[in-house]
Amino acid sequence: MNATLTRTWSAILFDLDGTITDSAPAITSSLARTFAQLGRPIPSAAELLAYVGPPMLAAFQEYAGMTPDDAAEAIAIYRADYHGAAALDTAVFPGIAGLLERIHAAGIPLALATSKPELSAIAILTHFDLAKYFTAMVGASADDSRSNKSDIVAEALARLAATGVDTSGAVLVGDRSYDAIGAEANGIPAVLVEWGYGSPAEAASATAVVHSTDQLGKLLLG
Repeated sequence: MNATLTRTWSAILFDLDGTITDSAPAITSSLARTFAQLGRPIPSAAELLAYVGPPMLAAFQEYAGMTPDDAAEAIAIYRADYHGAAALDTAVFPGIAGLLERIHAAGIPLALATSKPELSAIAILTHFDLAKYFTAMVGASADDSRSNKSDIVAEALARLAATGVDTSGAVLVGDRSYDAIGAEANGIPAVLVEWGYGSPAEAASATAVVHSTDQLGKLLLG
């Protein structure tokens, strides 16, 4: 494990899908309905799982070969389907709620940094009574002008700083290579969790990898 991780963090950023919540079933179900409505072949379950984590607009282009215009149409259909009860058909990974509570109790500011639309992400954290632990909650903007993970991490850090939080010792917790890339672009380390949706190859881009919430807790709280 990298020696730079044996320190006291001034702020901790968390991804949502695959890190805090097991949201893949709800997301992939909505995606399957989206492809059906578009009249396109429905990808396999394994192929749909790749869409969980990265910015959805980019995912439609990368994985389905859509043009930007086609991807914009697809994401509009997907978001109309994936809302309300559909978005809340998810679960918090075991041990995560307790870990967030302990981090909050330790006085370390928390921020959400997710590629999911911001309002949807806030609704999910509120539904599971987790929003109270976060100083800032940042997701993709409604018009997708902020959807790249690097921009989302930058916005989360900026919102924390605006409340007086010291972000010089921040760390990001996520599950995909997109999280590690977004963290690196902002000069902070990334810890990837193995219970998420990333592949072993993606873990190579992280500063550290953890296999359990207990291990993550030791890394974040000492």
